Amino acid sequence: MSLNAGIYLGPYEIVAPLGAGGMGEVYRARDTRLGRDVALKVLPADLASDSARRARFEQEARVLAALNHPNILGIFDIDDSYVVMELVEGSTLRGAQLPLRKVLDIGAQIAEGLAAAHGAGITHRDLKPDNVMVTKDGRVKILDFGLAKTRGPQGGEESRTAVSDPGAVMGTVGYMSPEQVRAQAVDGRSDIFSLGVLLHELIRGEPPFRGDSAAETMAAITKSDAPPLPEGTPSGVVRVIDGCLGKQPEERWQSARDLARQLRWLADGGTSTGSQKPLPAGRQRPWGWIAAAGFALTTLGLAFVHFRQTQPEGPLMEFVVNPPDKATSLENPTISPDGRTLAFTATVEGKRQLWIRPLDSLSARPLAGTEDADSPFWSPDNHFLGFFAQGKLKKVEASGGAPETLCDARLSSGTWNRDGVIVFTTGGFRPLSKVSASGGTPTVVTALEDGDLWHSWPQFLPDGQHFLY
Repeated sequence: MSLNAGIYLGPYEIVAPLGAGGMGEVYRARDTRLGRDVALKVLPADLASDSARRARFEQEARVLAALNHPNILGIFDIDDSYVVMELVEGSTLRGAQLPLRKVLDIGAQIAEGLAAAHGAGITHRDLKPDNVMVTKDGRVKILDFGLAKTRGPQGGEESRTAVSDPGAVMGTVGYMSPEQVRAQAVDGRSDIFSLGVLLHELIRGEPPFRGDSAAETMAAITKSDAPPLPEGTPSGVVRVIDGCLGKQPEERWQSARDLARQLRWLADGGTSTGSQKPLPAGRQRPWGWIAAAGFALTTLGLAFVHFRQTQPEGPLMEFVVNPPDKATSLENPTISPDGRTLAFTATVEGKRQLWIRPLDSLSARPLAGTEDADSPFWSPDNHFLGFFAQGKLKKVEASGGAPETLCDARLSSGTWNRDGVIVFTTGGFRPLSKVSASGGTPTVVTALEDGDLWHSWPQFLPDGQHFLY
């Protein structure tokens, strides 16, 4: 059934059809009460009597109502036969093959939207080109949460509807994760696999897993490697997408938020040249374990270097820094100048922030107000930590307190000298800048030479006047 312009559904006047949208037909409509245009998804009458389809229709409305994120389609209202949603003008990614920088930007926005959904206990389960729309100004909107899995009210297994029966294969062939193909339990890492498939397709122009039948495609997902990306694809991009496509969930990126940050860094110019083939099946990088192992080794290495510098005749000390309870990633370990305190970033239950652990203590504590922190670095007096978050350079007292914003800065790295000067990276394809540790307007301190792409990872030398980068 199709609706003609001028028909009213409640206070909404149909303006024009926009096409199919998951379980219903989508129309442009006018909200006569608020005087705005909206998208109206209408459940056809012949489907309204199908309890399973109606349950999926209602589930999508409930899921969207639980989310509020710029990269997820917003919902305004719901009735027995229709859902009122944000009107988004643009096109889906179906059949798209895009420039690499655009692919990375779109991927970062999708991952940021997924991170918000996963943080709310929601797994999309049907991420594919048709369910991602890009607006005319480049904003991404994730659509169609009709197959979403949600955590139960007590945080346990999913609360099931009639459309989500145990043992049912849920998703779209070609974009499902291996665990979806096998009708196994899924979590946010399943969406990460689907995002990897989508990014691979946007770069190559065709899906990585294909067969002459649905069964062959599903077999390829569970057993075959994705084909190599085009020659010349930066190795950093290959590694990030490779980290999405592990056959086992533990072999993938463990957090959509961490994946988003990597994609954003690459989109801002943080790529290396050359290409790299994905690892064969069974040898995918176990990202979660690598992060934890690398963290432990780096921590021991930093501690040992400092110990050797200050106590050259003393005994070798070895110890383990355990991750916080329920942590899914640990990164950026840095020892204070006096060698007594370790700072690092950790993601716990979807929340990434700075953590502090005195080396003579058995536990670490988070620093409030440091959400989304990255690349921490110490002040020379051990009292403060500089870090980057939400496009800003910030500092916070190691003892706790409200962080202070110093200046604008993208995902970066920094170093702090005794004169209260911070030198930091300002993003891809840019030189280094400096700013007062009290805040202010940054000034450029290096110049890009011919062939330089960007300057990064500055480190003051002991004299506090010279730095490496």
